[in-house]
Amino acid sequence: MTLTPSHRPALAEEITAKLRDMIKSGEWPLQERIPAEPELMSSLGVSRGTLREAIKALAHSGMLEVRRGDGTYVRANSEMSGAAQRMYLEHTQEHIVEVRLGLDTQAARLATKHATVDDLAEMRRLLALRHDAWQAEDYPTWASADWEFHERVALASGNPLLHQLYVSFGGVFHNDLLRQQRKGGFNGIPREGHDELVDALEAHDPDAAVASVYRNLDYCSDQGPR
Repeated sequence: MTLTPSHRPALAEEITAKLRDMIKSGEWPLQERIPAEPELMSSLGVSRGTLREAIKALAHSGMLEVRRGDGTYVRANSEMSGAAQRMYLEHTQEHIVEVRLGLDTQAARLATKHATVDDLAEMRRLLALRHDAWQAEDYPTWASADWEFHERVALASGNPLLHQLYVSFGGVFHNDLLRQQRKGGFNGIPREGHDELVDALEAHDPDAAVASVYRNLDYCSDQGPR
């Protein structure tokens, strides 16, 4: 069947949705190259033009990155995350810390009400991993554990929208951590905003939780740009 121009937009939107689902499900991992055009055309049963429209839409949203002569790579697992990564390039570290302040303090305040025993146990496990990775100078693992800790706090807030917003900035915050790590004298395992925060969550003390977040981000702000 030959597709007419009137059919193309609807089909392209359908294929865009399918590709988006593959990314969100993890079938296509972050930073990995997606299958080549001929393979996708065959598996999806579409023309090259329709496939390229779908890829172009996801590249515009920031989920895919087309590298001329190399292929197409997964850049983000949601449109929100892709937009956050693009915006990151346009703003300063101060702006990033200010956004974190809003998200982290609200997540911490809510988590004092909603965090479960399992949440607290997972947070402490991630902090132990973070500590060991820092001591071993395994900085990628350290940064990942630190980020996963903060994401778990956001999840424990009980607010799914706040958690989704936090996750969308994951790549931004992770990269910012690695940049700070390269500064001489940087302390990668502060208790503020981490161990202190878990203690405050366990005690159901919102004021102590928020104060701990402020102390941590004040330290990040003092680090300034690399």
